Amino acid sequence: GGAAGELPRGSAVACSTTETLVTSRLRVIYNNKIFSQTLSSPSHQVDFWRHPTRPGHPVDLRVPFHSLQAVKIFLESNRISYSIMIEDVQELLDEEKRNMMKSRRMERSTSTFDFSSYHTLDEIYNWMDTLVDDHPSLVSKIQIGQSYENRPLYVLKFSTGGSKRPAIWLDTGIHSREWITQATGIWTANKVTTCPGNYGRDPSVTAILDSMDIFFEIVTNPDGFAFTHSSNRMWRKTRSINAGSSCVGVDPNRNWDAGFGGSGSSSNPCSETYHGPYAHSEREVKAIVDFIRSHGNVKSVISIHSYSQMLMFPYGYKTAPAPDHQELNELAKKAVSDLAAVYGTKYTYGSIVDTIYKADGTTIDWAYDNGVKYSFTFELRDTGRYGFLLPSTQIIPTATETWPALLNIMAYVLEHPY
Repeated sequence: GGAAGELPRGSAVACSTTETLVTSRLRVIYNNKIFSQTLSSPSHQVDFWRHPTRPGHPVDLRVPFHSLQAVKIFLESNRISYSIMIEDVQELLDEEKRNMMKSRRMERSTSTFDFSSYHTLDEIYNWMDTLVDDHPSLVSKIQIGQSYENRPLYVLKFSTGGSKRPAIWLDTGIHSREWITQATGIWTANKVTTCPGNYGRDPSVTAILDSMDIFFEIVTNPDGFAFTHSSNRMWRKTRSINAGSSCVGVDPNRNWDAGFGGSGSSSNPCSETYHGPYAHSEREVKAIVDFIRSHGNVKSVISIHSYSQMLMFPYGYKTAPAPDHQELNELAKKAVSDLAAVYGTKYTYGSIVDTIYKADGTTIDWAYDNGVKYSFTFELRDTGRYGFLLPSTQIIPTATETWPALLNIMAYVLEHPY
């Protein structure tokens, strides 16, 4: 998520083949810097799913089988307590794959789209076309650019007319392994168009779309997403080639021109939080920057990640509170309480730097610094039991509870023009 994440199986530097990542995932109570430096040593090939924030807070690691003993010995000899959250990550990956195949067979035989299943890039792009075909007066598909590997960057535009109306920007899947986000995005886009949540039936959706447009990029990092299906389920970054390094990809949520290249990101191309050679080096990021700038009337940016159950706002790159801190904090508090009212799922909220850690070059800090007052980032379910491998049975519950929080923010933006 905004949080740099959990461990994949197998090596953190993914090979282009599909690896069987025989790994476990551990949760450790973080106690000091030596700890993170030791565990980050390349020899262990440990993948951080949830990074150290502050002493006493949990850290989630995916540890390859060959390093497990060494990591356990290190933790035990330093009296650091840990628990094994996922004994065998591969088992979960296999189950996820089985569920997708089962769902695909069902979809083909019934010509329906299963919102309670994870989907491939092609399936999602096909679904977008169907959505547009079914609701031509409300939804259109625009292309805002191309990815590094020349895939189209598609955005769904929800509009009832007018030109350059005030707009809300939503994105999911900027970190490709956070599959619950793209799945929640699909459900949410569908919710905007179909009963009982749709335009014309739901008074808040109707009010919003009578005056504003919604732009929704569901697969914000298509190269990474395709790679999570073909080769390494745990891939987070883009797939751009890094000059002078055999490590691939840039963290697209550290690549924005907002405190770019500070201590809240890495200058090492092999790191999961590598900020890239320069701000907006990634086509996937630059396309959004160009779109928001040329539109000129975007009033809210909501970027959706997983996992940790948090709702955050700027800043991540500095500790000074944002000028609108009070207002954003109140809005987050209300949104989180609406979310909890559905199934009791508890979220924490606050500025990025207060809630998780220092992170620079993030989407919402850039948006906020570029005049988008209502900039928020969600970290969806869960808090670490499954992490990035959230079972597909939780897609609809996750999307369902997130909807009132999103609606709350969008309605507030509508009622507070600036």
